Amino acid sequence: MDTKKRILLVDDELINLEFFEVMLTKLGFQVEKADNGYDALEAIKRWKPDLIILDNVMPRLSGWEVTKIVKTSEEYREYSDIPIIMFSAMDDVKDKVEGLEMGADDYITKPFNFSEVLARIRAVLRTRELIHQIEKREARIRVAEEIAHRVLDFGAGLKEPLGAIASDAAALAPECADSKPFVVRVGREAAVALDKLRALEAEVASLTAEAESLKRAETALPAIKTKFRGQSAP
Repeated sequence: MDTKKRILLVDDELINLEFFEVMLTKLGFQVEKADNGYDALEAIKRWKPDLIILDNVMPRLSGWEVTKIVKTSEEYREYSDIPIIMFSAMDDVKDKVEGLEMGADDYITKPFNFSEVLARIRAVLRTRELIHQIEKREARIRVAEEIAHRVLDFGAGLKEPLGAIASDAAALAPECADSKPFVVRVGREAAVALDKLRALEAEVASLTAEAESLKRAETALPAIKTKFRGQSAP
């Protein structure tokens, strides 16, 4: 999972940037660095990372402000699902809660242990991957539902004319001595087509009902995002 995942590091302390760059690069991650919030916002648009590791206390634009922009502004709407792990030297519960409520996925207090940070990075990335899989599945379900509705609509438009052909052929057969075999065959084929159409409708309806049952049983995606956001926060 880690291979080639892109991580944006944002910290105004050069030593932290260099340390994380070395350690994460060795583990197979791609790393981009920014030493202030404004450069971070530009890098998010240009690079679209898989994860942002963001220091909270920075001059000019704090980590909280960057998080708020990414998670709530219209300009960054397409990037709002990028997970954020926020670092801070402040160990106040209020600060942690505020960061998580702004949309951070985890909050780590300095000084930190790299092994713990790495475990949290991997946990957040696994969660993001799970959410993407659910989003793809939901998209496939929506496409399947649209196809099912179109099939049902198309079938409904054919049922009446097919039924009329079968009925008319049965009524005309006795009066059409010369063409009776043809009329009978047309009526029979129309009746067979009608039966197959009804069977298809029943199968589509059954599959649609099954899909609806699965959708009701599964946890909604917004709830999953809420559940996992900050799951490893202290």
